[in-house]
Amino acid sequence: MTILVLTLVGGDRAGLVAAVADVVDRHGGNWENSQLAELSGVFAGVVEVSVLPARADELRESLSVLDGLLSVTVSTGSEPSAEAAAMRPLTLQVIGNDHPGIVREMTTVLRSHDISIDRMTTETREAAMYGGRLFEATVTARIPASVDLAALTQELERLATEIQVDVTFGS
Repeated sequence: MTILVLTLVGGDRAGLVAAVADVVDRHGGNWENSQLAELSGVFAGVVEVSVLPARADELRESLSVLDGLLSVTVSTGSEPSAEAAAMRPLTLQVIGNDHPGIVREMTTVLRSHDISIDRMTTETREAAMYGGRLFEATVTARIPASVDLAALTQELERLATEIQVDVTFGS
């Protein structure tokens, strides 16, 4: 099977997911994995689809029918490399008073250790007890075998103190 990764963006309204699913189904594709969200009135998503190689180009072309509803970008996926498969998992939970720079600071540390982010979700919300907005993030990542986990943990804890957030580690 050929793996296609669809990136979808458009004004939010009912029926967008069904429209994409209809096109995928008409071409014998299988909806594998997805992350979909409405953010400030805009629908955005990433969908992994598998399809027979002989039908992949046909599916790509048919997705252009969604122009006007959604902007669709199609990329060809690949199997993870042996190096990626050998990486250790890491999960971080970050919470604190919201302020500019939290994501930049945290991801700069991860990048400096060649850590690949698989998934990251962030949210800000009112925190009545704290008198401001609360920032929360969950990061799922992969750590290369060469990374010193103790040094990484120490650097993230130092940063958390500096930018005044709590970081919880999991695996």
